[in-house]
Amino acid sequence: MNYSQTLEFLFQALPAYETKGATAYKPGLERIAAFCRHTGNPQRNFFTVHVAGTNGKGSVSHIIASVLQQAGYRTGLFTSPHLRDFRERIRVDGEMIPKQKVVNFVDKHHDKMVELGLSFFEMTAALAFDFFAQSDVEVAVIETGLGGRLDATNIIMPVLSVVTNVGLEHTDLLGDTLQKIAAEKAGIIKKSIPVLIGESDNRYDPVFEQAAANNKSKLCFAEQIFACEEQTPTEAGQRFRLRRLRDNRSYEIQLDLAGDYQRRNIVTAAAAVDFLHEETPLTISRRAFLEGTRHAAANTSLQGRWQRLGEAPLILCDTGHNAHGMAYVTEQLKATPHKKLYCVVGFVRDKDLAHILPLLPRDAHYIFTAAQTHRALPAAELAAKAAIYGLQGETAGTVAEALARARELAEPDDAIFIGGSTYVVAEAL
Repeated sequence: MNYSQTLEFLFQALPAYETKGATAYKPGLERIAAFCRHTGNPQRNFFTVHVAGTNGKGSVSHIIASVLQQAGYRTGLFTSPHLRDFRERIRVDGEMIPKQKVVNFVDKHHDKMVELGLSFFEMTAALAFDFFAQSDVEVAVIETGLGGRLDATNIIMPVLSVVTNVGLEHTDLLGDTLQKIAAEKAGIIKKSIPVLIGESDNRYDPVFEQAAANNKSKLCFAEQIFACEEQTPTEAGQRFRLRRLRDNRSYEIQLDLAGDYQRRNIVTAAAAVDFLHEETPLTISRRAFLEGTRHAAANTSLQGRWQRLGEAPLILCDTGHNAHGMAYVTEQLKATPHKKLYCVVGFVRDKDLAHILPLLPRDAHYIFTAAQTHRALPAAELAAKAAIYGLQGETAGTVAEALARARELAEPDDAIFIGGSTYVVAEAL
């Protein structure tokens, strides 16, 4: 098979959550464990940091990976979904996995993948583990796909587990309360392996406290390690002043990512890096930490996080796609100077819009659209649902048409926002 045929097999022959939604979700670790045994358990060949959470896990994973890279470690990074290229999911020192490596892996293990009935995500995780081992990776940052307890990545034995936060998401699969979802994410806590919680909340903290106690695992809260005392936008992203609470040491941090919500992520990432340096075999200097955050997006090619795509009119996109993430995005939109706001939005069918649409600004003009995926909610259906919540506008058949229409309507001092779905942002990029 060539590369395009290999991708076609992965996306068509193996169930992919990205294309099929919940029907592709295969909970349980038996298949991935059996397949990794077949490939020699490559995931045991390097240190790992495991990152779960409702929002922020992508940014936190990329920041930690950038810092580790800056500290001189050969660093693997496994994240999902991708925006433009499947290979974005698997990186070593910021470089995507070569196409030929993807082809070779599938050619070699095709029959076993089919025999075990691996899901798309299970195959992708196994490919990442194998590639990291082949590439002499020393430490890998592994982001969960969905939940934690039954996620394919949960076969790793990390030196640190991180849960950024918990919000209502994938309630059909993970549970319909914060406590139930927290219990799924707490499933990444392993015996005697420390866990860091990014954002404390008295509604779900007891779930993590109990899980940590059951596993005799040290539990830390990021907000008890670092406090963010200042946040200032800059040309390249933003500047933070963090204070480490145990010794009152100050850190002036530059981050090449925009978005007010990064305030939470930088505290989580800083606490994780501090823990890795203090309590694991890894050594991370202050300089590596500062340089790693300064070049986090550049080192790891992170995109779609409150990203500016144009000026006059200001064009912004963000991949936040659940109620928890949309609340952050809406707050940021309110704080962004503009005369009139145009929103290019689209969602997938299985999204809980009853909790999302009420959060969106009512004074904006909406251009409802649908990305080119089977999971997309048709634009007309989205417009009808949005009207119930007082959101008015028009429809466009494709993201490209919606963006062209927004540009046509917007004046230089207006703003255009693109979001609602990772697919919509991917097509805009």
